[in-house]
Amino acid sequence: MLQDVLNEIEREELVRLTQELVRISSVYRPEQQDGNEARVARFVADYLETAGFGVKSEEVAPGRKNVWTVWEGERPGKTLLFEAHTDVVTEGSAEDWDHPPFDADRDGGRIYGRGACDTKGNLAAAVVAVSAIRSSGVPFPGRLILCHPVDEEGMMTGIKAFIERGHAEGVDAAVVCEPEENHLCVSQKGALRAELTVRGTMAHGAMPESGVNPVTRAAKFVVEVEELEREEIERHGEDPFLGCPSLTPTILMGPGSGEPQINVIPASAYVALDIRTVPAQSHAELITHLEDILARLAAEDPDFDATLEVIEERPPTETPKDEPLVRAMAKAYTSLTGEEPTYNGVPGATDGTFLHAWAGIPIVTTGAGDREIPHHADEWVDEEELLATCKLYAATALYYAYGEEAHV
Repeated sequence: MLQDVLNEIEREELVRLTQELVRISSVYRPEQQDGNEARVARFVADYLETAGFGVKSEEVAPGRKNVWTVWEGERPGKTLLFEAHTDVVTEGSAEDWDHPPFDADRDGGRIYGRGACDTKGNLAAAVVAVSAIRSSGVPFPGRLILCHPVDEEGMMTGIKAFIERGHAEGVDAAVVCEPEENHLCVSQKGALRAELTVRGTMAHGAMPESGVNPVTRAAKFVVEVEELEREEIERHGEDPFLGCPSLTPTILMGPGSGEPQINVIPASAYVALDIRTVPAQSHAELITHLEDILARLAAEDPDFDATLEVIEERPPTETPKDEPLVRAMAKAYTSLTGEEPTYNGVPGATDGTFLHAWAGIPIVTTGAGDREIPHHADEWVDEEELLATCKLYAATALYYAYGEEAHV
């Protein structure tokens, strides 16, 4: 059964599909005609329709369409979703690339280009894997969904809309297709993004006593955040897959808006925090700790006037190793390689964050690609590893649907 499916996977078709996807720039550029994910969404829809799948699409924002297909097997069973986003980050300056960012050069067993690794190669691997199951004639029990949302690299509006509009209902488990060196990532860090606005009184830099300096007060908050990070690490230790939590001030700016000047105390200052959490932490408790810092600073200084706003919250996720999807993928990996899989965690958030947190769907994140290569110039994916990923996706679907019978 498994071999029948693997026989349907063609390496050259997988490579060709990856190259075609990479050649379509799907960077978020709303000012450009036909920019964003519009062209790649049409390409994916056309490819799936040509392969015989019924395709659904839905606009999330102008020029930004989610695309997905639901394939029903011959027999009833569980529903497994493969998720791979269609957007990519900016290529930056083309001069920094040895291989043009959207040419999809094939060189030395690698495919180069923006998105080759994150995550168009893995999108292609999922499509080819499900197509192979469909064309093999295996009497598949259950449903397979290929889900290709927009905006994973931004605010993840694509997967949020997919869930909010009811399209994830009935899904039993999901494979999140991201570059993780084919490790089985069973946990991922959460994220809190927060903004602090500190209000002061504008004054001449030569007469600071005539104003209230928000910059020094913002700096005191930053120092307190550094201490809170140390306390959180001491409290929760190092997660075996995710490492230590972090609270990182990424922007300290005064004034908070408008033009700065060296001899002017600004009327406001701005601090941005990028907080990454592990499953042992509570986001609500962290927010309370930050608010306590502000209350303490205000009690010490009657001129300390600040407001904290959480602008994005992505909870950490954790999938037990005895979850049926994890067991199925581990069995698939071993049957294909003869080795035990490597378990790991995702250092950042993915669309799987919301599949798990909002829809309650167990997830495993895996796919081809060196996990340090995404967003770099000369991004690449190894063809052999990509082929292994495609086979892993197909075998996982079979073991999840059939159990031990899948090897027959």
